[in-house]
Amino acid sequence: MIFGRRSFTAMIGAAAFAFAQAPGQAAAFEPTKPIDFVIMAGAGGGADQIARFIQSVAEQKDLMPRPLIPNNKGGGSGAEALIALQGASDADHTILVTLNSFFTTPLRQTNLGIDIQTFTPVAMMGVDPFVLWVHKDSGITTFEEWVDAVKAADGEYVMGGTGKGQEDSLVITFMEQAFDLRIKYIPYDGGGAVAKDLAGKQIMASVNNPAEAKGFFAAGDFVPLLSFSDERMAGFPDVPTMKEKGHDFSYYNQRAVVGAPGMSDEAAAYYQSMFETIYNSEEWQGYMTSESLDPLWMDAGAQKEYWNTQVERHKELLAAMGE
Repeated sequence: MIFGRRSFTAMIGAAAFAFAQAPGQAAAFEPTKPIDFVIMAGAGGGADQIARFIQSVAEQKDLMPRPLIPNNKGGGSGAEALIALQGASDADHTILVTLNSFFTTPLRQTNLGIDIQTFTPVAMMGVDPFVLWVHKDSGITTFEEWVDAVKAADGEYVMGGTGKGQEDSLVITFMEQAFDLRIKYIPYDGGGAVAKDLAGKQIMASVNNPAEAKGFFAAGDFVPLLSFSDERMAGFPDVPTMKEKGHDFSYYNQRAVVGAPGMSDEAAAYYQSMFETIYNSEEWQGYMTSESLDPLWMDAGAQKEYWNTQVERHKELLAAMGE
């Protein structure tokens, strides 16, 4: 089962790369107060890093008359953020940086009453692959050695990840099922805390995105064993993919921005144009390269289509893991 970048692109076709509005086009709306820039995860993770980088680009380029104010709401596997958006008192000044929990949390927590199709598409900024990491002190240097270590632990091997029933736990559950493993899973509010606890050896492995593990990898503390990308990653050319291990599976985290339900058309057009400008900037293009993100622009119409497809695909994946 493939949940990778190729499946995204095949689904949306050429429409995904058609810009909804030319950068700089005049809009009837401009923010009149700071924008609540909600982040669907805790501090230090990939979504948090991206939000704060986007904030810095917007400020450096003087793209907005009012600032973006990052606001971490990672509780309940992103439920806290979705509830905040749905109940926003000023939809025109509230936007959200999302992960794939944008799809999975409403599916798992139906009592929330969240319908993501009522949210306002703004921009798909790219997709982020997953990598299996261990601490250097484990002595593990290959995926095969890792599988042996997990089996030898006999159900006592501990991994951590962002949330429950969302990205990290889905990838870990896939490995459990594909290789007949038993893993204890600890949920965290964000990838930054996961990476910190792997560095402190409070957990034994993680499937952090590259940006979340980058500092520890650069310091020599983390060893990458496997990627869940369609092909080997340019930043980790010696790291094999899950596909190379005989399983046609890849999985990417969406890095997207959406607006609150009820956002006006004028405000939506303003943010779509502004984020398109950021996407095309030298700064964002360089960030994607340095942080191992794959580019995948989508306009508003393509995003709506993408949401439908990803909801159906995550229903299948959640069902396969017994959720």
